[in-house]
Amino acid sequence: MTLKECKKEEKADREFQKKFKFEGSISVLTQMMVDPATAEKRGGGKNLPLKRGEILDVIQFTNQEQILCRNSQRRYGYVPRAVMLHL
Repeated sequence: MTLKECKKEEKADREFQKKFKFEGSISVLTQMMVDPATAEKRGGGKNLPLKRGEILDVIQFTNQEQILCRNSQRRYGYVPRAVMLHL
C-alpha cells in the first residue's frame, strides 16, 4: 500500500468517526453477507448502499434493527439486520 492510499484510508476513517460519533479504534467484529434474495438499494444519508451477495465488514451491532458496516470500497453506513446473513 502506498503512502497516498494509506493517508486516504486514514482520512476516510476520521470522517467516519466524526459522522457516526464513533469513539475508539475501528475493528472488524465479523463479516456478513447481504441476502441474495433482497432488492438492491441505493444508500443515502447514513445508510450503506446494498448489493446482492456483497460481503460486508461488521463494525458495530448498534441496535435490534441496524448494523454499522463497511463495504469493500471502505464506505461506512447502517444496514438493516433483516437483510444480513451469517457466513
